[in-house]
Parts: sequence; C-alpha cells; structure tokens
Amino acid sequence: MIVKILAEGGNMTPGPALSQKLGPVGIPVNQVIQKVNDATRDFKGLKVPVELEINPSTKEFEVKVFSPPVSELIKKELGIEKGSGQQQKFMAANASIEQIISVAKTKLPNMLCKDLKSAVKNVVGTCVSLGILIENKPAKEVADEIDQGLYNEQISKEITETPEEKKKQLEEYFSEIKSKQDRVKKEEEAAKAAAEEKAAKKAGAPAAPKK
Repeated sequence: MIVKILAEGGNMTPGPALSQKLGPVGIPVNQVIQKVNDATRDFKGLKVPVELEINPSTKEFEVKVFSPPVSELIKKELGIEKGSGQQQKFMAANASIEQIISVAKTKLPNMLCKDLKSAVKNVVGTCVSLGILIENKPAKEVADEIDQGLYNEQISKEITETPEEKKKQLEEYFSEIKSKQDRVKKEEEAAKAAAEEKAAKKAGAPAAPKK
C-alpha cells in the first residue's frame, strides 16, 4: 500500500486526511509524523513529496522522501515566500544564472532531463510562471539565450556561486523595479478604493423624485 503526501519539511503535523488513510490499517499517525519529520529535516521550510510504503499485515512502513518541487527550491534559493501571482505585471525576485544552475543541479537526479543544460531550462521555465527575473531580464529571454549558448560556460563548469559584486548589482536593479511596482500597486489600490466608495454612495443614494 502506497500513501503519497506533501509534507512541510521537518514540520509535518497531524491532519484528518492522513488519519483517514492510516486509521483503517492501524498505523499510529504520530509515529508516522515523527519519522517523516526526521526524514525531511534537511528541507525545513519547503513542501516535500513523501511516499509511505505500508505493509497492512505487519503494520510496518517505510518513508521515502523525494526532492521538493522546482518552485519550492527556487523560492528557498532566492529567499522569497511566494511567486508574483501576476507575472505579466509584477516581478517577485531577480536571480543570477548561478542560482538557477544551483537549483537545477539539486533537482536533476529527479528530473527527466538528459543533461544539466536541459535542467537549467526547466528551472528557467518555472521562473517564468513565478514572475522571477534572471540576470535583470525576463526569464523567457534567458531561455532563448540558453538556446543560443550564452551560458554554456557557466553550465558546463557547474558554477553555482554568484560573485558578491554581481549579487549586489542584481539586488540594486531589483530594488528599483520593486519601488516602481510598489507605487503602481498603491495607485491601483487607491483607484479601487475610490471606485468602491463611489459605488457604495451610488447604491445608498435616495431614488430620484418622480416627475
């Protein structure tokens, strides 16, 4: 019997869904949680795919931990809690190609990619959906540059450390982007509030007198 769950690394807690799966076969939930937390401790703060291989007759089980989703690894690498949510309009972070290579190397053993370059492109694709810039550029543009061989040297040498000066430049660039985004968000919120106030006044206004 196989039970698949997505657990928070090192911090799984009891829940009705897990109890419903384990209860009928007589497996103690707390015992499972303890073993899962021990096995996923290195992935603290990440959502981790876990499989429980259970023998209903002996009540024994084995915990198998898989690599976290690419999106979770990217967020951890960049120190962000979530993606943009409006990737066509707002950016969530600015990554270096070295950081992308680092995530690709971590995930490669669990990917169907033929080599590291393919894995890097896969990670870049996830950055598109999360609204993450790479090297101060839209992730889609970087994907094209990878096809053109622009980052072949970094990928072939598996460079995963971002030089401090470069890291500083990326942070400064994104700081400017974020400031502009914050202004736009405030303007949109103000416009929305004004529209709601206008609609509320209109709804509460007395009916026009009959002629």
